[in-house]
Amino acid sequence: MAEKVLVAMSGGVDSSVAALLLKEQGYEVVGAHMKLWDYVDVGADIYKDGRCCTIDSITDCRLVCDKIGAPFYVLNLSAHFRDSVIKDFVSEYHNGRTPNPCVQCNSEVKWNTFLNKARELGCDFMATGHYAKIEQLENQRWTIRKGIDSSRDQSYVLWGVSQDALANTLMPLGDLKKSEVREIARKHELRTAEKAESREICFVVDDDYRRFLREYEEKRREHSFVPGDIVHEDGRVMGRHEGTEFFTVGQRKGLGVTNPTPLYVKQIDIVSHRVVVSDNDSLFRDELVADQINWVGQSPEQLRIFEADVKIRYLHTPGPAHIELLTDNSARIKFIDKQRAITPGQSVAFYDGDILLGGGVIAS
Repeated sequence: MAEKVLVAMSGGVDSSVAALLLKEQGYEVVGAHMKLWDYVDVGADIYKDGRCCTIDSITDCRLVCDKIGAPFYVLNLSAHFRDSVIKDFVSEYHNGRTPNPCVQCNSEVKWNTFLNKARELGCDFMATGHYAKIEQLENQRWTIRKGIDSSRDQSYVLWGVSQDALANTLMPLGDLKKSEVREIARKHELRTAEKAESREICFVVDDDYRRFLREYEEKRREHSFVPGDIVHEDGRVMGRHEGTEFFTVGQRKGLGVTNPTPLYVKQIDIVSHRVVVSDNDSLFRDELVADQINWVGQSPEQLRIFEADVKIRYLHTPGPAHIELLTDNSARIKFIDKQRAITPGQSVAFYDGDILLGGGVIAS
């Protein structure tokens, strides 16, 4: 009997081809779309959106599954997503941090709730259309390797996935480039072959997180935005702001202040409600502390001090660094070369070549 796999389908070309390839490899494929949010919760103009969780995306998933001969389900996970991802997203901004909701979604929703749904449906595996590869190392740990398409590699947002989840997950696109994936979709006349992709936050449908935060709080009135000063690092008051939530470290545009040279956000102080700005050179640091670490390619017992290539944001080129474990799930990272705009709340991932060793959240 063929092994059964539940494929997480967003309505895009990647997950569509993932389902197709697994079908061709002899798996019994079941497609499922995770409905993660409702427009009543996220606002904005629904007619400008084309990403997941829309009626159009669900229709595309269903037609792809019809094409490849696979049953299809819609899983309403919106309540769990709201409680575990959206609330965390809002809370992090209120705490002066810049969150990465994709990481939170992967660990809390896709590789937790979705995997449990797969098991309820009698599936042996779950699968996704991520550009990354899963394998078991000689140390018996399951790890993630970077996808061969460096422009699409998604290993960085997968550091929070557990060992149990990795052992029961398939990622069939890791050895393909995006151009090859689209060509496969065209060859098989999949409806999603030419569908545009989005790398932005799925529930901020207009890509304006400030608008999202304002509307979210207008509805719930759980927090208020406190005005404060925009202060140069030398102590000069440069202007006023409507709330520290609307700023992130490294930001240049939208500061609302004038200066002969460009200024950037260096620090967000939620206690004094100050946004500290500086010139670009002041944004470079050589050290950070990370917590909430999940170890993937190695366990903390194997090494207490080691070297790795460290990535501090999705589009960041990893830099070599010394890593010293403070506890099993926290570490101090000392870079060989200073890095620009190390941002609390963002994810940090550790690599040995193309192997993801683990990752965590930048605490300071």
